[in-house]
Amino acid sequence: MKKILLSTIIAISLIACSTSKQIEKSLSYGNYDQAITDAISKLRTNKNKKGKADFIIMLQEAFNKANERDLNDVDFLKKDNNPENYIRIYDMYVGLNNRQERIKPLLPLYVNGKKVVFNLKNYDNQIINYKNNASEQIYINATTLLKSTNKLDYRVAYDELKEIENINPNYKDVRQLMESAHIKGTDFVLVDMINDTQKVIPKRLEDDLLNFSSYGLNNFWSVYHGTPEDKITYDYNMRVNLRDINISPEQIKEREIIKEKQIVDGWQYLVGEDGHEVKDSLGNSIKVDKLKTVRCTYYEFKQFKATQITGNVEYLITKTNQLVDAFPITSEFVFEHIYANSRGDRRALDNSLLHFLEKRAVPFPSEEQMIYDTGEDLKLQLKNIINSYAL
Repeated sequence: MKKILLSTIIAISLIACSTSKQIEKSLSYGNYDQAITDAISKLRTNKNKKGKADFIIMLQEAFNKANERDLNDVDFLKKDNNPENYIRIYDMYVGLNNRQERIKPLLPLYVNGKKVVFNLKNYDNQIINYKNNASEQIYINATTLLKSTNKLDYRVAYDELKEIENINPNYKDVRQLMESAHIKGTDFVLVDMINDTQKVIPKRLEDDLLNFSSYGLNNFWSVYHGTPEDKITYDYNMRVNLRDINISPEQIKEREIIKEKQIVDGWQYLVGEDGHEVKDSLGNSIKVDKLKTVRCTYYEFKQFKATQITGNVEYLITKTNQLVDAFPITSEFVFEHIYANSRGDRRALDNSLLHFLEKRAVPFPSEEQMIYDTGEDLKLQLKNIINSYAL
């Protein structure tokens, strides 16, 4: 027990020593906030314990150095007198405030009975002032971008307006401008399906492929329509060109397997070389399994039919009909059904074969159904192309 207690004390001491060295290293490299994080984690419990004094001192040092560095940076940015720096100054004041809020729950802290002083300040006025200054400057930049005719500028404007909404919710008409920037920055894509396969595409397959509400698309700046809508000017045309549909003939493949196995078929008394029953130490006759060789012929039938659709997806600029990009697509669907019967003792068969004996032949799916089933994979490919292709 004493050895376990001693080992535990040594382990705790080593961990504390390791953490202390890590904090010292962070301080020497100027990673003050990391040093603060590590010191706080050690002071959350038993902060008044004698062994925690070093962590308190290092916490004070890291706090003072971090604040000194950030306040010097703030003074420099203020002297630069550039409105573009307002958001950086705001962020730094928020950081200064957050840093001391992390320490407050630990206060007061004492070393050798003496209170350790942390120079806490109220940054509320600075945060409010620079939040408004930053919001106004970003607002000016964003509204200037919204006067552009470039969709990329509208998207940048949206991001800047979103930043205002994050730091200063419901500032002026930011929410309305965000909606306008999103609409202006969005690419509208009209999708057409072109059938060059010489086969009839099931109507429900076409409807499914063009039902983009079911795709779960995650492209914020692109909207896809299967049918044109009034009052929308489409930027791109996405053409799904189906070039060829190959359907294999209906096939039934057969195979025959002969299986033999030794199985236990009851028991019998063990007989020795002298023809007498063998006894155990208690004088009882020893029983052994009676083995029997069984045989079974297994007849398996595999129904097979396959469909393949090939084509490509083209993106074109609507105004000029210029090809922007193209992607090949190939989709396949395989119908396969296995059933079987047997002659002989089924106990000779492997377990993996037995469930096929319970099945029977089923009708082959029609060509229309096969084409439709192939469309599930085709839909997945279209979704991947749309999600991965940035317009």
